[in-house]
Amino acid sequence: MNVMIFGATGMVGQGVLRECLLDAQVAQVLSVGRNAAGTRDPKLRERVHANLFNYTGLDHALSGFDACFFCLGVSSVRMTEHDYAHLTYDLTMAAARTLAPLNPQMTFVYVTGTGTDSTEHGRTMWARVKGKTENALLKLPFKAAFMFRPGIIQPLHGIRSKTRLYQFFYSALGPLLSLARAVAPKHITTTEQVGRAMIAVARRGYPKPVLENPDINSL
Repeated sequence: MNVMIFGATGMVGQGVLRECLLDAQVAQVLSVGRNAAGTRDPKLRERVHANLFNYTGLDHALSGFDACFFCLGVSSVRMTEHDYAHLTYDLTMAAARTLAPLNPQMTFVYVTGTGTDSTEHGRTMWARVKGKTENALLKLPFKAAFMFRPGIIQPLHGIRSKTRLYQFFYSALGPLLSLARAVAPKHITTTEQVGRAMIAVARRGYPKPVLENPDINSL
């Protein structure tokens, strides 16, 4: 299986990249982002691309993939809905609309979050934008598309969040998160579980397109 990852430098993307490189059935990984992932592996190729809203001229580089794991995302804190939608909906759809005709057998996996609003009309801004993005992705002509809605994600294997506040939270509560995950797996997952679940749905599918935290953990 040939896999493409967007956002391999973020916390979730780091975890997904790690699991792909460890998986014997993943033959090749292409990391696409504004910065290099900083990982060396014979299976890994990197495409550093400054403008993630435009992929003109990259058809050959972005063709021939079985799965795309889209892990790019920004916090909505202190952002207007217009700006957040530009960096969430517009950015994601620019990539997806490029990839769909180039890879008709591709499975596209998008990371959203618990509470995403599929109606697009709820009171929470980020949830509306994420819901709009999910709905648009599910209409594209991929072989399959899956929306991952994890709850709290515990970083493992030395992975760190680039968001300072989030990393402070993970560092302070790390041992408690491990305990809470054992007690309440419905609400907590790990970077390893998210990565393994993505590989699993790309390989064998899943009965429904939207996966909540318990679905991710069960995979």
